[in-house]
Amino acid sequence: MAEPISINDNVEEIPTQLPHNIEAEAAFLGAILIDNRVLEEVQIKLQPDHFFEPLHGRIFDQILRLVDRSMVVTPITLKPFFESDEAMRELGGAGYLVQLTADGAGLIGARDFAQQIYDLALLRELVVVGRTLVDDALDTSESVDPKAQIENAESALYKVADGEGEQGGVKSFLSAATAAVQTAEIALQSGGGLSGITTGLDSVNSRMGGLHKSDLIILAGRPGMGKTALATNFAFNAAMRYNRDVADGIAPEKNVGAKVAFFSLEMSADQLATRILAQQSGISSEALRMGKISHEEFRNLARASRDLQDLPLFIDDTPALTIAALRTRARRLQRRHDIGLIVVDYLQLLQGSGRANDNRVNEISEISRGLKTLAKELNVPVIALSQLSRAVEQREDKTPMLSDLRESGSIEQDADIVLFVYREDYYIASKQPKEPVDGDDPKVHEAYEQWRIDMERVYGLAELGIAKSRHGSTGKVRMKFEAKITRFSDLADDSYQDDQYD
Repeated sequence: MAEPISINDNVEEIPTQLPHNIEAEAAFLGAILIDNRVLEEVQIKLQPDHFFEPLHGRIFDQILRLVDRSMVVTPITLKPFFESDEAMRELGGAGYLVQLTADGAGLIGARDFAQQIYDLALLRELVVVGRTLVDDALDTSESVDPKAQIENAESALYKVADGEGEQGGVKSFLSAATAAVQTAEIALQSGGGLSGITTGLDSVNSRMGGLHKSDLIILAGRPGMGKTALATNFAFNAAMRYNRDVADGIAPEKNVGAKVAFFSLEMSADQLATRILAQQSGISSEALRMGKISHEEFRNLARASRDLQDLPLFIDDTPALTIAALRTRARRLQRRHDIGLIVVDYLQLLQGSGRANDNRVNEISEISRGLKTLAKELNVPVIALSQLSRAVEQREDKTPMLSDLRESGSIEQDADIVLFVYREDYYIASKQPKEPVDGDDPKVHEAYEQWRIDMERVYGLAELGIAKSRHGSTGKVRMKFEAKITRFSDLADDSYQDDQYD
């Protein structure tokens, strides 16, 4: 009988030296100092933190700074920045910079050296993740949550696969400021007002500036208000704009559209597709489901279906997802398809980890925090639909407020933007009085006439209330809503777009 293998038997086989290649780093830096154009040939996003030797990382960082100022980088122009560098002194002072250029062999394989530096940095990050995973797994105390450990490990592995690793958590002010200027440039080139992903509605874009990366956007409303319809409109418009910008040759970083992942926990994928086809063909979704369409309408439907076959909109209709499973699927979709916008319909249908199930408020807190973390981790806007409490129905004024959010504390706290969809015609329609006939009391006629006037005033109108916004002002935006095809669009005259909440 074979002896059982002890985990300690292989400890000595684990390398104590982290993967690196100092010579490749030196050769690559030397190649850049000989010919600055080498940087333009490197297609990977090499960062100073990817260098194993800290001095090499500092040299590369200074090279990037000088190139960014359109300066020629040579050992001579670099020398003033390293005269007081202790590590450089140990290697012979500024002469080390000249030494880097002594062997021009790096020019031949510069691209390969850059790739190796990058790959070895990822392997070092993988070692760190592996050690942390082992250390955490060996912790058997009662406070340990294995599922949370798996989620954290997967998140860390995703960052390594995405090229971030540990260095992704810390950014210099220069890199942060550069990203901010690029955002402003996108807004300027779009004609002003749009600095994020488009919603497809000019009135909403002008108020919000589009959908911003890393934002958690809560879109809330009572049943029947059109939450799913509006979210579907946003998702469709963003995906269509993405294809249009690509066709127009617009660079990816300046594309104001996005590939979209739509997690539909309430409706099936084909129901969602039916809504989108209804919106684009102008045929009622009810008529589509029941087959009550003419041959001409069917041709319009087929044409719309052909036009949308390349739409980058990915629908996951798996029911009862946990927040951990949703984050796993979202990461996978972004890795495979470069997703730029996530929609979740809707928040209250998600499940927590299981530990908080005995307290619904705690579970919702875990879910809202998880969605905000997902938005930051993937650097995409996340739109999460949310139900409102029945307290709305008990008020004379049915306009939603932040306090109407179910388990509102954590949702309101974690959200960057809170939007409310409100349709007054829905409530007025529900109060339709008896239609009068000849001989009825005049008050019956008056009541019906007043109802008809009220209905005429608000029919087909919807209101998007911006109750919270970390980026700008709050207020209201009026929209047109076509109930038969569940489509929202801009109003020609948005007369009170600039009204604001107190």
